[in-house]
Amino acid sequence: MSELRDVSDWWATGVSRIEPGVIELRGRPVQELIGTTSFASVIWLMLRGQPPTEGQARLLEAALVASVDHGPHAPSIAAARIAATCGVGLNNAVATGVNLLGDSHGGAGQQCVELLGDVVRRQAEGAEPATAAADAVAAWRVRSPYVPGFGHRFHTVDPRQDPLLSLVEVAVADGTVEGAYLRAGRAVEAALNTGRARPIPMNIDGATAIIYAELGFPAPLARGLFVLGRSVGILAHAWEESQQGRRNKGPMPPDILPTYLGPAVTE
Repeated sequence: MSELRDVSDWWATGVSRIEPGVIELRGRPVQELIGTTSFASVIWLMLRGQPPTEGQARLLEAALVASVDHGPHAPSIAAARIAATCGVGLNNAVATGVNLLGDSHGGAGQQCVELLGDVVRRQAEGAEPATAAADAVAAWRVRSPYVPGFGHRFHTVDPRQDPLLSLVEVAVADGTVEGAYLRAGRAVEAALNTGRARPIPMNIDGATAIIYAELGFPAPLARGLFVLGRSVGILAHAWEESQQGRRNKGPMPPDILPTYLGPAVTE
């Protein structure tokens, strides 16, 4: 029996129970969740072990929806579209895109949660909000010149920012979340724009970082949740590309050649 127990314990888990005729997710029969529970609520249940409140589910779903897509020029989506023309399956194309979501492309939400956590910690230790934000930004810039969650290559104002932050403000007002990370995000934005003629606005990564932090998700899960949202856009683009009949699509049209940087040809 001890050997059997050793084998049973090898993949011991509290996430799900699967037996003949039984599928339970965090102790809840899947047949009770089907048709009654939103996908966002199931994500919360699987990650947190308990179902979310209505307000928590609303915030999580908003963050996931806002992260779905940012066009074929995004490296993850471009790569998925290229992969879809190379004779691989749709799952391989999606995996290709998802695997490009790293520190530079896709990781800013996780990094912003870390930054906002530093601001909140400094305030808890007695620093004024403006000082806490300025010091946290300065400490971050020792690591990187890029402050995660702020500024955007395409948008002067990220169109996803205001609706997301408005939802957080409502959630603070009704007691769903406390608001410390929302205030920290606003303080960082103010610190970044002090004395600047051209503002650096908060972007999608900053707004969703506020939501994930307010909801109590650890920083690494901010990236994981972004991956879940963005995988929908990656799937849609990969499927569209697979229906267009192109084969071995490169990163740019074939009549445009890469700039050659090698030695000059001599006669």
